[in-house]
Amino acid sequence: MAQRRLIDRSRLERLPVIHQLRQSVGLQRGMLVAGLVLTGIFLLCALLAPWIAPYSYSQLSGADGANFGAQQPPSAAHPLGTTVGGYDVLSRVIWGAQTALMVVVVAIAMSVVLGIVLGLVSGYLGGWVDRVVVVVADAIYAFPTLLLAIVVAIAINNGQSGLWPGIMAAAASITVVFIPQYFRVVRAEVVRVKSEAFVESARVIGASTPRIMFRHVLRNSTRTLPLIVTLNASEAIATLAALGFLGFGIQPTVAAEWGFDLNKSTSDVAAGIWWTAIPPGIAIVLTILGITLIGESLNDLADPRLRARRRSKASQTPADAVAAHQPTAQEFMGEVQ
Repeated sequence: MAQRRLIDRSRLERLPVIHQLRQSVGLQRGMLVAGLVLTGIFLLCALLAPWIAPYSYSQLSGADGANFGAQQPPSAAHPLGTTVGGYDVLSRVIWGAQTALMVVVVAIAMSVVLGIVLGLVSGYLGGWVDRVVVVVADAIYAFPTLLLAIVVAIAINNGQSGLWPGIMAAAASITVVFIPQYFRVVRAEVVRVKSEAFVESARVIGASTPRIMFRHVLRNSTRTLPLIVTLNASEAIATLAALGFLGFGIQPTVAAEWGFDLNKSTSDVAAGIWWTAIPPGIAIVLTILGITLIGESLNDLADPRLRARRRSKASQTPADAVAAHQPTAQEFMGEVQ
């Protein structure tokens, strides 16, 4: 029984988040914990929106049939007030987390799959295929991110659409921007890995090209992708908010979107109505901050030099610090006179 508990504990400690927490110390651990807390709140709001939101994202009246009213200040019925369209601000913020999560998941999934496949094929086959894909990826990468996302959003659904078509349009526009990043990383790793001895051995024993690519090369070329995913997730939320703010996002009657709510609240700020703009703005900032803190912490912890340096400083005793600054006696160096 005790041995089983030890095995379960060792497996638990190997989980990505717990393993990184055990490696981090000091300020690095504080940044990672803060990022996990903020991201956890975002995920809880997104997943539990139907149960924790006071009203629906498109609800304009209460159970008694009376309208909420436009630009109503915070009250017991509406803790964060109402928008210029008469929606409850708190409900729109909570439901907006769900929309952001769906767009981020779809966009990251599509960009990772397409980027990995293109990078694997281009890096392993080389030749004219590699040159063509590299040129196309560099051309896409040269475009401004937001401008390219706007062009793709307009091309797909004229910038306006329903819930899932709108989510797919926003995700597709973000995917086009992210594919070159994953392509570059995977291609560089594939070019390095395909010259290793185990790949040559697989060729010698007669393994097919698809088997070598997907079984041997791919497995050793995607180790750094989790770090890029966390950083791109925050960028995806910012891009989605920018699309909504510029009017190319999802319609407010089919989903709540933070960028659209910010766009509609710009005129309210000049009139002294703060409660329609601050909540969605804070939601965007805290969500991006949380995901960015996780990504930057994982990036630092992936560097063995930084990890070893932090560990040595954390485990150093006062005696070790004194000894480190004092010259060592010659007899301890084996140089007895």
